[in-house]
Amino acid sequence: MEFIIENWPLIVAALAVIAAVVVAVARFVGLPTEKQLAKVKEWLLWAVTEAEKDLGGGTGKLKLRQVYDLFVQRFPWLAKAVSFELFSSLVDEALDEMREMLDNNQAVKAFVEGPSNE
Repeated sequence: MEFIIENWPLIVAALAVIAAVVVAVARFVGLPTEKQLAKVKEWLLWAVTEAEKDLGGGTGKLKLRQVYDLFVQRFPWLAKAVSFELFSSLVDEALDEMREMLDNNQAVKAFVEGPSNE
């Protein structure tokens, strides 16, 4: 009982964090599958863009590994349910979208390639 009295602020804070996580997961799981997949695809687009920025061209396997590691950190429960083959195909879709953005959007191109030396 003394432990509870001395540490009640930490206990309340821990319960609040746990409740927030449960609510966030429940909201995500409660979304229809198409919306869940759309959110993951949006995140993957960001992740492949960051990998392209960090590693540059010609580093496909390294970029895939970096994106997969980030995916496992961000969505550990989903990483257990998604096969690597499905994940790889989703990454390919995100890469295609990123390449299209690089071709059509100078701001994205400047973000990925860094400032030009012109």
